[in-house]
Amino acid sequence: MSVIKRIAALVIAIAAILPASAQFAIGPRVGINVNSLHFNKDLFDSDNRVGYNAGVEMEFTVPVIGVGFDLSLMYVNRKGQYRENPDLTTSNIDNASCSYIEIPLNFKYKLGLPAIGSIITPYVFTGPSFAFRTSKEAVTEFYKSKKCDIAWNFGIGLQLIKHLQIGASYGLGMTKAVEYINPSHQSADIDGKNKYWTVTAAWLF
Repeated sequence: MSVIKRIAALVIAIAAILPASAQFAIGPRVGINVNSLHFNKDLFDSDNRVGYNAGVEMEFTVPVIGVGFDLSLMYVNRKGQYRENPDLTTSNIDNASCSYIEIPLNFKYKLGLPAIGSIITPYVFTGPSFAFRTSKEAVTEFYKSKKCDIAWNFGIGLQLIKHLQIGASYGLGMTKAVEYINPSHQSADIDGKNKYWTVTAAWLF
């Protein structure tokens, strides 16, 4: 079974156990991400670079208890700058940009606040994210992007006037995002995982 089919099956299973009173909302979502690639060898280092994301989000929430989940379909562009031999002034510097179709699935808990809950509602969320590469295979001459990048997100946010959601999250890469493919390099099995901060705004109807 493909990853997308597994995600769809999980969403259907979660929706099936939610009570009939569960609230559904959907709307556009946009934001920026600050990405850094962390290598498994000290020979390489990377700098944070800003990318962007845009797509659509849908949310299911159980009233009163505030428990639910959201699922998004996003176009994500992640950028990076990578340096070989970072301790040397003659380090080789590569700039890279990679695009993905990303599907984050978050379990969400909204903290109901008496009296002001209709104006502002804090929430926390966590869950997996599945990103499928849409750009070319090689991000630079010496780096190859993997087809699928899986991460786990941890985040907080605020819901304003029941429609606007502003959230910030940290994504911890769980699989290899890139591999180093320079055949002349002495070291083998050099790879990197994405770690990134994301800030988004969504308007849900």
